Amino acid sequence: MFSLQQIEKNNANLEFRTYLIELSRFVIAKMGSKPVEYLIEASSGAHFSGFHMNGMQARNSQSQEGQATTSVTENVHKQPFIIGVAGGAASGKTTVCDMIIEQLHDQRVVLVNQDSFYHNLTPEELTRVHEYNFDHPDAFDNEKLLSVVEMLKQWKAVDIPKYDFRSYKNNISRRVNPSDVIILEGILIFHDPRVRDLMNMKIFVDTDADVRLARRIRRDTGEKGRDIGMVLDQYSKFVKPAFDDFILPTKKYADIIIPRGGDNHVAIDLIVQHIRTKLGQHDLCKIYPNLYVIHSTFQIRGMHTLIRDAQTTKHDFVFYADRLIRLVVEHGLGHLPFTEKQVITPTGSVYTGVDFCKRLCGVSVIRSGESMENALRACCKGIKIGKILIHREGDNGQQLIYEKLPQDISDRHVLLLDPILGTGNSAVQAISLLLKKGVPEANIIFLNLISAPQGVHVVCKQFPRIKIVTSEIETGLNDEFRVLPGMGEFGDRYFGTDDENLLHHHCQHLVSATCGDGRHDTVIIQLEFPHELLRRSPFQSGVLSPSSSFSSHVHFPLLLTTSAFSSSTLTDKGFRLTVRGIIGKDSCGDALSDLHGDSRQLMKAIGRRYIDDVHQRR
Repeated sequence: MFSLQQIEKNNANLEFRTYLIELSRFVIAKMGSKPVEYLIEASSGAHFSGFHMNGMQARNSQSQEGQATTSVTENVHKQPFIIGVAGGAASGKTTVCDMIIEQLHDQRVVLVNQDSFYHNLTPEELTRVHEYNFDHPDAFDNEKLLSVVEMLKQWKAVDIPKYDFRSYKNNISRRVNPSDVIILEGILIFHDPRVRDLMNMKIFVDTDADVRLARRIRRDTGEKGRDIGMVLDQYSKFVKPAFDDFILPTKKYADIIIPRGGDNHVAIDLIVQHIRTKLGQHDLCKIYPNLYVIHSTFQIRGMHTLIRDAQTTKHDFVFYADRLIRLVVEHGLGHLPFTEKQVITPTGSVYTGVDFCKRLCGVSVIRSGESMENALRACCKGIKIGKILIHREGDNGQQLIYEKLPQDISDRHVLLLDPILGTGNSAVQAISLLLKKGVPEANIIFLNLISAPQGVHVVCKQFPRIKIVTSEIETGLNDEFRVLPGMGEFGDRYFGTDDENLLHHHCQHLVSATCGDGRHDTVIIQLEFPHELLRRSPFQSGVLSPSSSFSSHVHFPLLLTTSAFSSSTLTDKGFRLTVRGIIGKDSCGDALSDLHGDSRQLMKAIGRRYIDDVHQRR
């Protein structure tokens, strides 16, 4: 027998299915594409609640008959959200699953029942089927279940057996396509830790034993054709002992316990809201709760498009990078602790708000991290900012070169600034330094524009209590450990030190040779940087003269040594840097020719060495 509500629900599902088929026919008439009812039939028996219309793509090829089809999104490596729903027999698990699916109408959802994975009974077991315990963990083929779930996680369609409770065999199967949400439902779905570990959310439906017994009697007599005496005998002999011994103990693994099952609409609504939040997150956010990716909008995507474009001018790169940095900083500040505060408005009313965190400081990882300082200062007036310089070449980002931090940094919340999180090696070094200075791990918020998954794994695994705030997660790293798709050398593009035209056309250079001691000649290299570079860090620091060790940092294959008489002066055109070198007399002519021919690389190398020298003394 069916209630009026069940009939209405079945009619609604039929109407929705009819609507999808009619919609598919309209699409076929207009686009000539594959029928949507084909997709629905391909997942017959599974709950398929909707499509991402903006994410659908044409299939590249048809699979061969008898082979499992693969979703076109396989290469995207999007991980489905897996929910486990456990509870006693007839506790209302299926009703809870149906309500979740109904509310997730705009997502693709597939329901996988543990009942489909019962072992086939042997001829000997069939002769005494009434003594077979279907509620024991050994009654299920967990290896088959694991294989099916792993295939769905890899966005591959699978065939799921359909168990016949009259013949006690699963000779037939149904095709299930990959989906955004996978719901695993069964009395002992939490029992196997391997299955349990696959779940992103675990729900236990807790219903009174008397209610479960009444439901079981009604279901088994109506759907499975059993008499009431057989049902009661099986309940007392197998069902209740199995619930006490195997099912109830798994309740402790649940993230959410739903009393009253499907009657608890508040609990269902909260669960669906949480699922929607998780579906909107990057897959890494599901793994690491301390990773936060700011909500993407067309504005944010547009700004990323501009700063990633290799043809974007320096002015536009800085403008849109600053806008994105400001958004990341604002989002990061939202993770700081706040205290409630009441104020009196000009109308004499009381407004209850919050007070900002007072003990705060920033720490930028030189040099790219300094691009984020202005945004932080704009948001936090008078904030203290420390600096860390880490050598990123030759030592795998592990060598600390320079640090200058507030003396009371251990008493402050720290915003660590670095626009690119690549391998994570430099980030680990910087965070380790902060921990050595006494900063609690939970007081560190790491802000960056883009993050590579490899770097996220490294940082989050080693420091699970810090928070990472970023605007986008990248695809990965290439063989040279550069972020892909990335945006190039951020520091060079932001500060203008990668502009070949700027260095070649605007930096005047003089190369001359003078007689030396008969064996060597002196080579004088003079560079003049325009005022445009002076307006950008690191020249903002006011440290313009090279240090005494600067000459020892400048090494080129053609120069035997460099003199300590390196100097710098300010001119009406900009900043002039002079470097003197000693070169062998015999190769003087060829060497000067090579210096002239490779002047652009030489100037860039000297300029970068000088920038590093300035940073080490700031």
